[in-house]
Amino acid sequence: MKNLTLHTPEGVRDIYNSEYERRLDVLYNLRKDFKTAGYTPISTPTFEYFDTFSKEVGSCKSNEMFKFFDRDGNTLVLRPDITPSVGRAAAMYFSDTDEPVKLSYEGNVFINYHSLQGRLKESTQAGCEFIGDSSVDADAEILTIVVNSLKSIGLKEFEIGVGHIDIVKGLVEAASLKSDDEERLLNLISNKNFFGARDLLESAGVNKSLIELFDLTGKILNSPSEWKNYLEKAKKYKKVYDALEYLTKLYEILKNNNVMDYISFELGMISEYRYYTGIIFTGYSYGVGEPLVKGGRYDSLLRHFGKDSPAIGFAITVDQLMLALERCNER
Repeated sequence: MKNLTLHTPEGVRDIYNSEYERRLDVLYNLRKDFKTAGYTPISTPTFEYFDTFSKEVGSCKSNEMFKFFDRDGNTLVLRPDITPSVGRAAAMYFSDTDEPVKLSYEGNVFINYHSLQGRLKESTQAGCEFIGDSSVDADAEILTIVVNSLKSIGLKEFEIGVGHIDIVKGLVEAASLKSDDEERLLNLISNKNFFGARDLLESAGVNKSLIELFDLTGKILNSPSEWKNYLEKAKKYKKVYDALEYLTKLYEILKNNNVMDYISFELGMISEYRYYTGIIFTGYSYGVGEPLVKGGRYDSLLRHFGKDSPAIGFAITVDQLMLALERCNER
């Protein structure tokens, strides 16, 4: 039998010497950038009650959480996602204020992936949450912080793809598919199999103009001028049209903030987190297969904790960021 005393479990690893020093430097600089942007640090527990991340919240899948029990039989989990933890804390400590609350954090998250494919079960995240502002300006502020923070720590090559939940959601609702076909369609779009999606829509008898509008889900665009031709068709589908108009406003602010060189629009973007309600975004860099940043708007999440307040935030996965910095330096 293998002696396990000198080994770490699958999906976790030791970090030491110069690698750990570089990591601490990056975390320090991110913390400084977040503070400069006006975000106050908060620390939440490594483990919480299961209800904080339950199916109703829309966070990580239940079978991918590390669960255990306290002495009273309550189900606890190692946090798979820090956003619901910050939402819970905000509802608890800022319930009596209507003023926007800006919080930043860093900490480890734990996801029990069944198929690792190079992913870690324990990783470090650093991010910001802007609570109490539903405006497009708040969305632009968060995206601008992401871009400027990544630039300030020396990352030169990265791209933030921005989408909107209501584009795919509105299109799928308009198609009025059977539940099985709807699930298949979402999987096809998520896996970027747009030819398969078109075949499914055609075989289901969806009208041609709506199928043509579904072409948006396969596009990566740089500015609203590139989706202008779709707007007339989208007028029949309010949810889709409003989302495109919203992204147009967002683009103008981001352009004024001088960050559009690092941002594109991925109109077929879907998130595994069901608590997102508006824009969503994902960031990638050269030579890194996994996202190094994820985020979006979640205007309904805090209701679960008793505070009806809009919010938007992001999380940088530090492990992926360190790899991206290393790969960029090698070029």
